[in-house]
Amino acid sequence: QAFKITARDEQGVIVTILADNYYGYCKKEVKTQISYATNLYGLAEEEHAGGALAFTRRNHGEEYGIDSHTREPGYSFSKASEQYAEVMNIQPEGYAIDKNFPEVIYVPQDLRMDLSAQTITWKHDNQHQQIRLKPGKIYVQPNGYKIEMEKNPGSSYWRLIGTDPLGTFCHKPCTVSGGGKSEISKSINDAVIYGPLFVDDLQNDLRRVLEICERDYTYRFKPGFEAEDRDPARKLLSPERSLGSVIKVLTVSSSYTDEFNAWLEAIPPRIFSLLFLIKRYYRKDWGNDLCKHLSVDIVDGAPSHELKLNNRKMIASYLRIGFDREKKWRTFKVRQDFIAAEKIQMEDDISVSIVVPDHCLDECRPAQHTGLSVKLVKNCEYRLFQRPDDARIPGYDKQTEYDMAVNGNFIANYDPLKGDSLAAVVEDVMTHGSFTQPMYDLLQEAYDKGEGYVVSSAHSRLIDGKRSKNPRYLQTRPDLVNPVRKYVANMSTRMHLKLPMDVTVCHPVDAVLAGRRNNPPEPGIRPLAVYNPIHYQALPELFMDFICSLTGKSPSTTGVGSEGALTKGPFNALRPTSDLNNALVSFILTGYAGFSSSAGYVGPDMMVEHDISLLVPEIWARIKADERDPQFLIENGYLELLEDFDHEGQTVLASRLGYRITERFVHRFMGKIFDNPQAVFTEELLKPETQDMASYVDGINNIVEAQQKVAKQYIDDGSVNDACPPLYALIHIMATGEYNGKTVRDASIRELFTKDSLLSSDWYRERLEIKQQREIALWEKHVKNLQAFFLLPGHEDEVERLGISSRLDEAIAKLSYVNGKEYFDRLVGTIGADPLRPYRCMSSAQHTENKKVA
Repeated sequence: QAFKITARDEQGVIVTILADNYYGYCKKEVKTQISYATNLYGLAEEEHAGGALAFTRRNHGEEYGIDSHTREPGYSFSKASEQYAEVMNIQPEGYAIDKNFPEVIYVPQDLRMDLSAQTITWKHDNQHQQIRLKPGKIYVQPNGYKIEMEKNPGSSYWRLIGTDPLGTFCHKPCTVSGGGKSEISKSINDAVIYGPLFVDDLQNDLRRVLEICERDYTYRFKPGFEAEDRDPARKLLSPERSLGSVIKVLTVSSSYTDEFNAWLEAIPPRIFSLLFLIKRYYRKDWGNDLCKHLSVDIVDGAPSHELKLNNRKMIASYLRIGFDREKKWRTFKVRQDFIAAEKIQMEDDISVSIVVPDHCLDECRPAQHTGLSVKLVKNCEYRLFQRPDDARIPGYDKQTEYDMAVNGNFIANYDPLKGDSLAAVVEDVMTHGSFTQPMYDLLQEAYDKGEGYVVSSAHSRLIDGKRSKNPRYLQTRPDLVNPVRKYVANMSTRMHLKLPMDVTVCHPVDAVLAGRRNNPPEPGIRPLAVYNPIHYQALPELFMDFICSLTGKSPSTTGVGSEGALTKGPFNALRPTSDLNNALVSFILTGYAGFSSSAGYVGPDMMVEHDISLLVPEIWARIKADERDPQFLIENGYLELLEDFDHEGQTVLASRLGYRITERFVHRFMGKIFDNPQAVFTEELLKPETQDMASYVDGINNIVEAQQKVAKQYIDDGSVNDACPPLYALIHIMATGEYNGKTVRDASIRELFTKDSLLSSDWYRERLEIKQQREIALWEKHVKNLQAFFLLPGHEDEVERLGISSRLDEAIAKLSYVNGKEYFDRLVGTIGADPLRPYRCMSSAQHTENKKVA
């Protein structure tokens, strides 16, 4: 019989005996103890989160450095080589080689890279210098921009790829099982499908493209929307228009007239793909003579359909975004210049974070004052307990196949293949041949040896004749396996911000993107697929979700239901109100917007698995910070508010879902990735209720009823009494619909969730006082222990060897500091510490309420 016994005390001592053979339980117990420590210490939170630092990348084709955009002012190699000489072996030609990773090459800002000649040229001391451009090298400019020579995975051609020096830290907290914590940091490259670009009749298609390019687009807007294009008369092939601008012009929009939208809808998708390809490679000297550059081969005396540019076959890239009703892949062409963001994994499951005022980061993030606090996050894991859902498709999850093909793996719920079971896999050439080379070789080698067991990444354990949906393996953190990528990412950021070597590079959280697991209705299981791909919720609605953390059916769970506050229900040594109080204070102080993405299903018919989880960082990395601001998105119609509505005589509380992205969001932002964004995000995806209104209504009712049930449990067991005032009110509203006669829409309730209200409140001041008191108690203990050791008879030599006298002086000075007003003032902007009991201001209010009830 499996069991767990835990003992703990207020000093922070916690001991657990765990009797089970599943690694996941052991890992979660470590998580529990870290959470316990953060709650007692204050300032920090343990978070059930994934996260990635996403860097935008660009395809520069065959040349780089030919225009002024590459020569960012304010940066020079001479200054960079002087500031970072500690890590550079400077060469007489005017470039440098990194001392830690020789594949990292530091080059001047003003240079030219020529892929066809494989040369990098620049001037140094009035002399022309040249080195060879090589694959496998990372070339870093003084502004931190990185350029690499990379082979197109779908062809034999190479291209120059650039990577921005500053990334977007996408933090995925409070994410239920199956919500995409790991997927947010996985490269979307695994999901890219490569293939030829097809045309129908090239001459006619080119004629149609020229007609579209020559059209006047001045009058496409409805009245009042003309300002969306700064110069609508610009021609499509003009250098004044980017590829993204052209895609926006040719994407159906509610800002356009009905006639213009109808004209767009009549254009075949292949024409758009051809036009966007031409725009990507177009040069002014081409004029209208497109036939000179675009061609197809003649096969059996007739024109074929595979497009060639300057006699080179063009390769198109496609992404899977979900499945149709028959469970067939929905694939869509991405832009011809699309390059997946580089992701540095920052979190996977167990994280610890701290919130500090932004002025605390003056050294490492200069001139970025917003008046808000920022969150810094640390990954607590060395190895990650992965459930690679897409690895069941041979060849799809390249990282998992690589990881599982090496020695030293820890594996759970995989089928031990041997003899006939192994032969069934290897001799099935269609399956075996679909694996990437590492997994293919592993299986072939085991088959040839004819002895021992082996595991295939696509074959989970058979249980009662069915494959387990919860296969697991321990993945060593990618930044430890290949440290150069994180090293050069940090070095690039350091150079761009001009940080000295003795200043730590920090990456504060930029965006919060929690994950949901949605499911369609099944026998005995109510629907939960009411969210579209991306939602935003203000703090009251967001924390209703966080308090309940309702999950759909996931491979890691036995059913649906609440995972507990912040998805940490089974992994908490204290009442969940402590974590909730900390999380709310953190959100209010930082001002992070509560976005979330969907996994599993969108509506009862559209299965998306983790395709949205993979895509969202690509979108967020390409959107400017002010464009991610919910106020901007709402004011411009990119987010729509879901209102309560009546259905068959019943009020449906759809407002609990907050806001969701609209067709205007798709039109504005998705063209950064897709050729035909409105085909990807159809009305069915954006408005799940159009798939099945009855399922939509039942799904919302499911959420509201679950929130009510959980809230009543907080009230019944007394946990609500430990909640801070905003959450105390919110839990009562979840349970009964109102608090002191006020609903969640009441301005006075929503005011409780603002920064001004927090900073002026007695309960926030109490949190800071408690943190100060705990710090005083800690340093009093240190001083007492050091004094006792100092006075031990016969320990004079040890006192001198260990420097006890100087340590004692430091401890006394620290005790004096934490006792003072300066320390207290420095705590403002942090989360302080939770009292782990009712707040003083709440005790009197609760006493009054109890008297009224009596």
